[in-house]
Amino acid sequence: MSNTSPAASSVLYSEKLWPSASTWIWPIIIAMTAGIAVAPISAPLGWGIGAAMLVALVVIFLVRVPSIEVTDSTVTVGRASIERQFVGEVVGYRGEEAFKQRGQKLHGLAYMLLRGWLDGVVKMEVTDERDTTPYWLTSTRRPEELAASLGGVMYEFTEEGKAEAEAGEDSPLTPED
Repeated sequence: MSNTSPAASSVLYSEKLWPSASTWIWPIIIAMTAGIAVAPISAPLGWGIGAAMLVALVVIFLVRVPSIEVTDSTVTVGRASIERQFVGEVVGYRGEEAFKQRGQKLHGLAYMLLRGWLDGVVKMEVTDERDTTPYWLTSTRRPEELAASLGGVMYEFTEEGKAEAEAGEDSPLTPED
């Protein structure tokens, strides 16, 4: 039994990471393939297998949709939860820097909940000394809101982001004559 009051666990941010429209083509393609594979044996059986496969895949896609939830006391990303007291610096990313966070700058021990159809990511530092995970990296449609709910900022407002923006302005790409 939990000793926290309802006020202590109010939801500050909540998001479901629904698949994009283009992701839904895969269950259709897989179901059609299954139906076509069985159709030479029996056309009605092929239709039945294809329909059953489509329904099963749609149910799996809907049941396995991860969510992100921030309360006063915890942060939940997918099936993982962490107490807010162990969340350190939080930075949101979009565009090229988000791409780098998911690839070049990714730490091998980081907890990741990444979805390819979402551009934004949020990086949450883990400050618990007992935990070997350096940070959590999660995809989100609204990195500004998620970072703000955890007291963080977007990358372009950090010192590193400002320095990179200034460096980019100082070296314009001009062709040499």
